[in-house]
Amino acid sequence: MFKLLNISSQARRGVFTTPHGTFQTPAFMNVATQGAIKGALSAEDLKTVGCQIALSNTYHLHVRPGDDLVRTLGGLHKMIVWDGPILTDSGGFQIFSLSGLRKITEDGVTFQSHVDGRKIFISPEISMQIQANLGADIIMAFDECVEIPSPHDYVAKSCDRTTRWLLRCKAELDRLAAAGEMVTPGAVLFGINQGATYPDLRVAHMKQIADLDLPGYAIGGLAVGETHAEMYATIETVEPHMPKDRPRYLMGVGTPQNLIESVARGIDMFDCVMPARNGRHGHLFTWSGIININNEKYKADQNPIDKDCTCPTCQRYSRAYLRHLFKCGEMLAMRLAVLHNLHFYNSLMAEMQKAIDEDRFEAFRRAYAEKLAQKL
Repeated sequence: MFKLLNISSQARRGVFTTPHGTFQTPAFMNVATQGAIKGALSAEDLKTVGCQIALSNTYHLHVRPGDDLVRTLGGLHKMIVWDGPILTDSGGFQIFSLSGLRKITEDGVTFQSHVDGRKIFISPEISMQIQANLGADIIMAFDECVEIPSPHDYVAKSCDRTTRWLLRCKAELDRLAAAGEMVTPGAVLFGINQGATYPDLRVAHMKQIADLDLPGYAIGGLAVGETHAEMYATIETVEPHMPKDRPRYLMGVGTPQNLIESVARGIDMFDCVMPARNGRHGHLFTWSGIININNEKYKADQNPIDKDCTCPTCQRYSRAYLRHLFKCGEMLAMRLAVLHNLHFYNSLMAEMQKAIDEDRFEAFRRAYAEKLAQKL
């Protein structure tokens, strides 16, 4: 399902085939947590901004509208009218983000719903069942995303439990497939490496899960409070122990600079709410750096957000108009800004693919890694 096409330094160029089509790597997954991009973007808009693969969240869609209902409606692809690949997170991140509303046991995790307070239990088996009902192409294993920092002893025990949960996920997904209960036959399971920022735990856990010969592997538990230097060091620690012929997914990352630096360290797949979230607040990514469209200096600026951008926003609207929309609180402001930011992220991935194909990735990295991080 994954074919490695080219390597430039450590940066990798590949293609991954799913039941709902292929996507080119390095790839950024556009985050549609509840089946939609925050900022009033539709599935048709995702095509416009160059999205190859969307990501939705198991926990949130289980809470509402309910995965049984999604299955009744024909699966997530049919419900949201998206015909491309979908990856679903397992609910493991909510163990971190909803830490005040959950209790962990060996069997699984009991959550207090953030919506109505009712108790929700998710085990490795239930996570697989939910994701099977949603019809994801790539199903993530149920794991514990631990807080950073956490004690070494706790993280070690958590890694062991995550491995046991992974074995249960694999067994349940095999059972569902054999029973013909998958909305998307041929969906695959990715394992998740944990271990906080402890090198010994990261390496030991990666070796354990690599032995399971899964279709793909993720590095989880980062972008939760550690520094960028710690994140890069963790990638460098784990990457040599990840199977070379399988895709590597860095979960929840990140800024344009993070993406470039992580591709430079051998990562293939990413997801992050940042382009949409920042766009909704007027923070826009350009090939020259980051701008805050709310600033006074853009009040009469008739230029597009980025003269080098081909997104629908930049092709038609000025900085002055977009700033006006934000100042008036118009919903259109968020929509136009998110359209631009997601187009930028997907274009960034396409440019990295091209740079790897032409064996000039290091030159691309030198030209843009620092430049894209500067605030204008």
